[in-house]
Amino acid sequence: MQEYDVIIVGGGPSGMTAGIYAARAGAKVLLIEKAGVGGQVAITSNIANYPGFKSIDGFELSQNMFEQMTALGVDTEFATVDSLDLNGELKQVTANGVTYQAPAIILSMGAYSRGLGVANERQFVGRGLSYCAVCDGAFFKGKTVAVVGGGNTALGDVLYLAPIVSKLYLIHRRQGFRADQTVINDFEKLRSQPNSNIETRLDCVVENVEGENRLERVILRNVVSNETEVLDVDGVFVAIGRNPNTEMLDGAITLDGGYIKVNSKMETNIAGVYAAGDITAKELRQIATAISDGAIAGTNAALYAKKSRG
Repeated sequence: MQEYDVIIVGGGPSGMTAGIYAARAGAKVLLIEKAGVGGQVAITSNIANYPGFKSIDGFELSQNMFEQMTALGVDTEFATVDSLDLNGELKQVTANGVTYQAPAIILSMGAYSRGLGVANERQFVGRGLSYCAVCDGAFFKGKTVAVVGGGNTALGDVLYLAPIVSKLYLIHRRQGFRADQTVINDFEKLRSQPNSNIETRLDCVVENVEGENRLERVILRNVVSNETEVLDVDGVFVAIGRNPNTEMLDGAITLDGGYIKVNSKMETNIAGVYAAGDITAKELRQIATAISDGAIAGTNAALYAKKSRG
């Protein structure tokens, strides 16, 4: 069993920032991430709201954070967490069959894309239905696609996909968009161009997706008129929000609407257990707020570990 001062579960911006601050405070730190570091940021093609950069590629920003963190001596394990034991003075994390323990744990597992919730959704994942435009957009060059959603991610997907595809439908259940005004302005500017390939279907929800071997059409219902419409498309990109990765906590941590409830020190209801980033209950989920959470959690977790060891 390997022992650390602080163990961080999740390698997004909040987790990596927590690693940086905990290491700078003198703690021996392990970060466990199941895939590549950066989370949603790493698959974002253009970030224009992170202070200090007019524009930066998300993968580049993620790699910069990772290199800074590892240069400070933070250990990294790319593994899937099997279980968490948050009781006792030493908390335990088991990942890929190996158990690690530390007096302080930081939970920064982030959130995952919310699905459409329609009958055939799972059948077409990877066969025309995607939750990541940046990951899969290139496969739809010259084709007809739909983007579902009305927030920053959805409109950002439209801006990314429009130059690639031949036709793009934006489907949103309301008239107004929930995105930042600057993103809305960019979208409206692109849509208003004479040669625009963008059409909107507002006040509409997806009733189902259909096809034979691959997705071929999407069935819409207008929530005002209750009329249905069939759109022939080659692909659908879903961007309707995210759900927190809190399933493995199994009731041990106090939640608020499914998200982890923390105080101003990023402490949970269990001593020595902290949380940071999109997994926490808060008003705004952005890179800047994740960084703030990570800095606070990393600093306080290191202090807690130091006190617990006397």
